Amino acid sequence: MLVGMVEGATRIIGKAQGYIGLPLRDEMVNCTVNGEGTPAMVSAWFPTADELARLNAGAPVHLRILGEAHPPVAVEVGEAPAEPAPTP
Repeated sequence: MLVGMVEGATRIIGKAQGYIGLPLRDEMVNCTVNGEGTPAMVSAWFPTADELARLNAGAPVHLRILGEAHPPVAVEVGEAPAEPAPTP
């Protein structure tokens, strides 16, 4: 997966730690556990041609969390871009 610029990005994290930098959009959501106005962060990821072929063939999406504690997460599909994502 290629990290992308999420629409409405409010900040980029991780560069100071040596990562490539992850654009995030900060937003508030209505969470069934934590209630309305729960802070959340959204990032955008674009599958490579090979990954897209595997997804279309039924491969699962894996979410990897670094560390030993699993925070609440959600995985969903965003809107299709007006222009195709750049190819690496």
